[in-house]
Amino acid sequence: MSAVYRVDLDALARNLARVREAVAPAAPMLVVKDDAYAHGLEPIVRRAVAEGVRWIGAFDVATGAAVRRIAGPDVRIFVWLIGGRDDLAAGVAVDLDLGIGDEALLADLAGLPVEHPARVHLKIDTGLHRNGIRPERWEAALAQTSALVADGHAAFEGIWSHISEASDADDDDARAVFLAARETARAAGLDPRFSHLAASAAGFARGEFREDLVRVGAFSYGIRPAGGPSEGELGIEPIGQLSATVTAVDLAGVHLDIGALHGLPSTLAGRFDVLTPEGPRRVEAIGPTDTVLAPWADAAPGDEIALFGPGALFGVTDLAELVDTIGEEIALRISPTVPRVYVSAHA
Repeated sequence: MSAVYRVDLDALARNLARVREAVAPAAPMLVVKDDAYAHGLEPIVRRAVAEGVRWIGAFDVATGAAVRRIAGPDVRIFVWLIGGRDDLAAGVAVDLDLGIGDEALLADLAGLPVEHPARVHLKIDTGLHRNGIRPERWEAALAQTSALVADGHAAFEGIWSHISEASDADDDDARAVFLAARETARAAGLDPRFSHLAASAAGFARGEFREDLVRVGAFSYGIRPAGGPSEGELGIEPIGQLSATVTAVDLAGVHLDIGALHGLPSTLAGRFDVLTPEGPRRVEAIGPTDTVLAPWADAAPGDEIALFGPGALFGVTDLAELVDTIGEEIALRISPTVPRVYVSAHA
């Protein structure tokens, strides 16, 4: 046996059902950036589509094209990291919804040959400064977009933005900018079919932010927010379990076949326990390629130990809070060299 990252696709399905319930009447958009939060793009997308997901947020055009190959023609795929003219052309070619937050991209779009209109979602910067068109440039961007629609280069599909989710007051201010931008667009003759502003946390907690779509990443994978409500309170469950195998037992302790080069942060050494056949034992050291646990009497090579996730003492966000980060950062660190094994009663 060796270290393995087990992904429970049935738990994913239950989370997707919970997300759908929580954000209704908005439609959920499953975010699959970074190889589906390191859980593996293809199995996650296939199961999500089988569960009725019809919007997927793919982050960049290359991922969007991969999702299109997996999901087929009937799923809407939204991307928002667009590098320029070539990215735009590639996105249009595979029928992606394009999140555009830069006037230069609108100019690039105007120069593309027209085969069919690009589906454009215009992004207003509501104060987070994570790209997006500044409010003082919004009317100019709307004029560019209107020209693109008029000449058949674009179909105006939506208005969207990110919010900080740092405080309700900050988010309320951001929403006011968003709503004003939408009214300005409507006055300019651009009425969006879809509005989307909220991600996981705001989508669950604040009904007024849900609009038509809610982009849900971490919660779909059972990753709760640091410092926020528990998985139980949210009604979600972790889908990924990182397990390692005992390789040796010596005077230093019990050695596992996973280390910092596999993505386990070395800063967690001495900070958490794992469950062994004889009860909890402290993780005493995390080296480049192995982890050392405090010993127990009958430890033997081949024993499997869960480090985080279902069946372990801690989840990814529990570990993240120990080192002042967020749960998805712990999940994303797990190296692709660690095999993913998919578990499902439907397999």
